Formats: sequence, C-alpha cells, structure tokens
Amino acid sequence: MGSIDRYIFRTTLASFAVVLVSLTGVIWITQALRGIDLMTSQGQTILTFLGVTSLAIPVLVLIIAPIALMIAVSHTLTKLATDSEIIVMNAAGLSPRRLFRPFLFATMVVSLLVAFIGSYLAPDGMRRLKRWDAEITADVLANILQPGRFAQLDQNLTIRVRERQPGGLLVGIFVDDRRDPKERVTIIADHGTVLKNKDGSFLILEDGNLQRFETGKTDPAMVAFGRYAFDMSKFSNRSQDVTYGIRERYLWELMVPPVDDPLYKQVPRQFSAEMHDRLMAPIYPLAFAALTFAFLGSPRTTRQSRNFSMGSAIAAVFGLRMAGFACSVVAAKSDFAAPLQYALLVTAVGVSFWIISAGIVVEPPAKLVEAINRSNERLLRLFRRPAAA
Repeated sequence: MGSIDRYIFRTTLASFAVVLVSLTGVIWITQALRGIDLMTSQGQTILTFLGVTSLAIPVLVLIIAPIALMIAVSHTLTKLATDSEIIVMNAAGLSPRRLFRPFLFATMVVSLLVAFIGSYLAPDGMRRLKRWDAEITADVLANILQPGRFAQLDQNLTIRVRERQPGGLLVGIFVDDRRDPKERVTIIADHGTVLKNKDGSFLILEDGNLQRFETGKTDPAMVAFGRYAFDMSKFSNRSQDVTYGIRERYLWELMVPPVDDPLYKQVPRQFSAEMHDRLMAPIYPLAFAALTFAFLGSPRTTRQSRNFSMGSAIAAVFGLRMAGFACSVVAAKSDFAAPLQYALLVTAVGVSFWIISAGIVVEPPAKLVEAINRSNERLLRLFRRPAAA
C-alpha cells in the first residue's frame, strides 16, 4: 500500500469511526430513554441501566455501519475533489479503478466488522440482555419493594412498603390485588418478611387485615389475620426458563438448527430469512461504497457541480437498503425473496464496478440541466423584478 493509499485509507476509516460513533450514540440514547423505567420502577442503579441498554449497541452498529461507510466515502471523495486532488491524481495516471483500491481496503475492514457482529456479537448481546432482564425481574422482591413507593408488579397488582428495617423486615405493607375480575383483594399488614424456599417465594404478612370485594355483593368480606402468606413466585422465578428468539441465535445455529427445536418447528422460514439477512450484511458495505464511488469518484473540475451525483448516490443507496428490508420481510413467507435480494446486491456491485472500471462520469442529461437552469433564471428574474411605483 503506497502513501496515497494509506492517506485515503486512514481518512476514510477515521471518518467512518466518527460517523459510526455519532449516529450510534444518538440512536442509542433515543432507544435507552424508553427503558428509563428500569431505574425508576425497579430501583436499579445507573450502572445497571447503562449496562443493560448498551447490550443493544451491536445490533445498531450492524445496521448503521454500511450507512456510516457510505457517508465516510462521500466525505473523503468530496474532500479530495475540493482540494483538486482527484484531478491531480488522474493527470498523474491514477485511474478511477486504481483510486478505488484504498476505499476497497477500508470496505473490507468494515465488512469483516459487520460479519463478526452479525454472526456472534449481536446475538450474544441480545442473549445477555434477555438473561439480565430475567435476573432483574427475578430479583423483584429485593428491588421493586422500595420504601415509600407504589410498585406495580402486574397490570392489576400494586404493592407499597412504608419502610425497610434491618434484617429484611418490611413495615407498613399495602397490597391491592385486582387480577381476578370477579373479586378485588386489599391487604394491609403491620409488618412482614420475604420467604424463599423450594416451593417458591412468599411475602409473609403479619398482624393485618384482608378485605375481599366480590362482584355482585354490596358489602366486603373482612378478615383479621395474624400471619398470611402472599404468593410471589410468579414474579421471582421468571429467570428459570429463558427462551431465545430468532435474533438471539448465532449464525451457525441458524444455518444448522437443532431438529428438535420447538421454535424452528413453528417458523422454519423465519430461521432461513434471518440466516440470509446475516449472510448478506457484510455485502452491504461493499455495495454502498461501490455505488458512492461510482457516482462521486470520477475527476471533475471545481466548476462542475457534484450535487446531482451526490443526490443520485444517496437515492441509489436508500433504494437498495429499502429493497433489502422489504425482501427480508417477505423472505419469511416466500422462497424467492432471498435470491432476489442476492441478485439486487450483486447487480449493484457489478454495475458500480463496471462504471468505475470504464471511467464513466455520471452526469445528468443535458436537457435536464438546461431545464433546471432556465427554471433558476425565471426565479431570479421574478425576485429581482422592481416593484411598481
């Protein structure tokens, strides 16, 4: 790799890193704010919150990386064109095909990164996220029952504890249970403790009253108790059975799924669609970089506008990515969507390499340029027309 190649290679990867971190950070913040209730409702620390939400970052990088590479390639080419470096390189005998080589090296780095993330890192992060979420839910008795707060464990179950004393003693317990549509149970206890054994987890309430409002009756049934066990097993044992979805499977598990996998038996085509989506993910950086260079990599003078080429590159990349998303959705129901997506990617890469090798300058038709210029002249005359006296 020569000095020019190293210069372009470093510039492209540096721009890619900046764009990738910026876009991922912004999108991650918007997604993380949705899980802010993890701290507020379940009493988790800020470190737990950041740790849990950051596990979804590899999935974001998997989607953002090709777009970040496209922006980095366009930025580097614009910088080279603004400084007239592309024209000088072309005058020195450096063809567009030769100029594309350092961009191709940078694309290979990004493709390898995307392949690693798609095959292992992203599903591993989703698995950790699911296990961590299950552990947080399993520790609900220790984290949700915070003093002075109404904790909603279920849609129709609310618990409040006035204070927590040393030794795990809970004082001033209020329970409102409306899960049974035929009755509503309200429990007020002076104190209680949490008991975990082989039969499950229980909230042992002592010295309290229980009120049961049954549908169709005007008066509630009231019971004073000295000791009452409220079953909390449903909310403390959720982490025993963690079932991984399709997006949480590694690539090799999608390629050769277990025959006795119940999820695979239910949706075998979704396994195939996810596998093809993972296999095609490393090709998108190559397609995006090649398309961008095909539109912007040809030498132009400073008087020649690059706006049309930039707009065309963005439209081509956007159209290819939207078509890929559509094929991924349809692939779960049709066997022809995945081959069509492969064909689109191969066609995009093939046409881009042909344009680069032939040194074709992608310019708008002359009639279109004339029409745009005439329209601009009319607008200028309209705004410059002097006002009537």
